[in-house]
Amino acid sequence: MSPLETAARPLAARPRLHTAQGGALMAMGSMSSVQLGLALSVPLFAQLGALGTAGLRLAWAGLLVLLLIRPRPRDFARRDLLASVLLGLVTAGMVVLFMLAAARIPLGTASALEFLGPLAVSLLRSGGRKHWAVLAGFGVVLLTEPWQGGIDPAGLGFALGAAACWGAYILLTQRVGDQVTGLKGLAVSLPVAGVVATLVAAPSGFGRLTWPLLLVMLGLAVLSTVVPYTLEFLALRRLSAGAFGTLMSLEPAIALVMGLLVLGQVPGAAPAVGVVLVVIAGAGATRTGAREAEPVQDTQPVQGVVPVRDVEPRQDVEPVREGEASVEAEDREPALCA
Repeated sequence: MSPLETAARPLAARPRLHTAQGGALMAMGSMSSVQLGLALSVPLFAQLGALGTAGLRLAWAGLLVLLLIRPRPRDFARRDLLASVLLGLVTAGMVVLFMLAAARIPLGTASALEFLGPLAVSLLRSGGRKHWAVLAGFGVVLLTEPWQGGIDPAGLGFALGAAACWGAYILLTQRVGDQVTGLKGLAVSLPVAGVVATLVAAPSGFGRLTWPLLLVMLGLAVLSTVVPYTLEFLALRRLSAGAFGTLMSLEPAIALVMGLLVLGQVPGAAPAVGVVLVVIAGAGATRTGAREAEPVQDTQPVQGVVPVRDVEPRQDVEPVREGEASVEAEDREPALCA
């Protein structure tokens, strides 16, 4: 079975522990890839501007996934196609608004404000596990030290807009990932995001483009957009939206590490404590964050697949030890999307 087919398998076909751990690793890989790409993009801001760099990155990413995946209209139900287009608009808004905020307020402050989006998703969706979201939020405050920078009203508005887009992005990515097979939803959303971001960012720096810059941005598009967005699509099929939102609190910590390794930015004492807090919160979200398999609606058997109810129980399966069943039931979170 190919990786794409494996990613598209129903949640019920995957072991729960494997699902939670695999989703956590994919989320970590996504955050590491995007933050490394952002760190490597910093030198390009002087030539293209932050907005121009973001627009060109999304344009390349949209073109790449469109060529590689090549979605067809008949692959989508109408509502799923509309959801994919809406996801593209939200993705463009998330990137463009954050860049506008970062141009007006300190980057740490902008990052802390933008994280309010996934934090809100986690608070609303994680049920009795709100303590992980609260711990992560406190860690992000220490990590980014927003009290050290002044707040520009326009910058504050842009950052809060980016936060709203990030929260909507998490919910829509899970919705599209559940309803559209493979990565075809991504092959619609990223080109839409690329077109929108290009229209917004074109006046800011595209007139200074050169062929070497185009090639560099192609590599950065793969590293900071195509790879992380693909991993997020797959992760959100394995984690609840609440757990994913809490786990994403690790991103400021990863950004801190990338800044240290790539840009030589040394964190202070408060950010170091913040790293510890968000790592603890991320570990807690990973342990309790697997999505529950959704009930099968269609009672007709699929050709070549034996219905589960017709399979005799295996005799060689190791019996469940005392106490494990109750722990499994307590750790399970309800799926977000139908």
